[in-house]
Amino acid sequence: MLERRFVIGSRGSELALWQTNFVKTKLEELFPALSLEIKIIKTTGDKMLDVALAKIGDKGLFTRQIETALLNHEIDLAVHSLKDLQTVQPDGLIIGAVSERELPNDVLISVNYASIDDLPENAKVATGSLRRKSQLLNYRPDLQIFEIRGNVPTRLRKFEESDLDAMILAFAGVHRLELDAHIKQIIPFEIMLPAVGQGAMAIEIRSDDAETKNLVRKLNDEATKLCAAAERSFLRRLEGGCQVPIGANARLESDKIYLEGMAGNLDGSVNLREKISGDKSEVEDLGERLAEILIGKGADKLLERTREMVEVTEEEVI
Repeated sequence: MLERRFVIGSRGSELALWQTNFVKTKLEELFPALSLEIKIIKTTGDKMLDVALAKIGDKGLFTRQIETALLNHEIDLAVHSLKDLQTVQPDGLIIGAVSERELPNDVLISVNYASIDDLPENAKVATGSLRRKSQLLNYRPDLQIFEIRGNVPTRLRKFEESDLDAMILAFAGVHRLELDAHIKQIIPFEIMLPAVGQGAMAIEIRSDDAETKNLVRKLNDEATKLCAAAERSFLRRLEGGCQVPIGANARLESDKIYLEGMAGNLDGSVNLREKISGDKSEVEDLGERLAEILIGKGADKLLERTREMVEVTEEEVI
């Protein structure tokens, strides 16, 4: 096995490379004789930086080109932020491992303000996520929300050069790049549920590649994989992607999964949110059941209207 050279596919951003090098180092520690190299692949999301994510409307925005390389045997494994992966893998590909999850919360970046509550009336807040926008406006309808694109360091630079009062990012990305000094508040789930899978890394492989499967399974964190499966099942049933405001968070306690999910609209005036719990053996069913509860409250129609509004809404991108 160790005579084979394994190629890891990755996006080229600082965060993507941090995550890929983390996986590479872990594998090298486990298998000292292993030969590994990293191949950088540019995705659609990396190329279209002047368009709002919701406008692109592509569920494989940050993954499709990497998955194509995997299927074409140009790479042997791919490291993704789990939140970027579609909820159904392309034929021939599987998630071989899910890393232990970092804190999944979003964070407030600001120079002058310590929390969302501390922001002045009509404060200007930047985010590239409809999920964050919806929940922010539900909590603080007075806020002005601005669309921002780019990797974590780029967004921080754009923020510092702007007249914005605050910006929202994922804790995991900021923390992994050792930029914690910019964080003013770890936003509680009561205000903002994270994206499905936020904070976890997924290692994607070919389903018929037994060698790679045996390597990466050593990196799998079962608790994170179970929680992510519940969240992804919830998202799959709601047919959500980057272009709709859906959030979820699952946690495992003993043998029980506790799952909370939300669906909202663009102006935050509607926020459908529910909780459910069940045995860890029924994670897929749990996510579907929670989605059905929200659908019973009108989530399907709400999200359909939201998709339509996204198509006609003009949003300036910072």
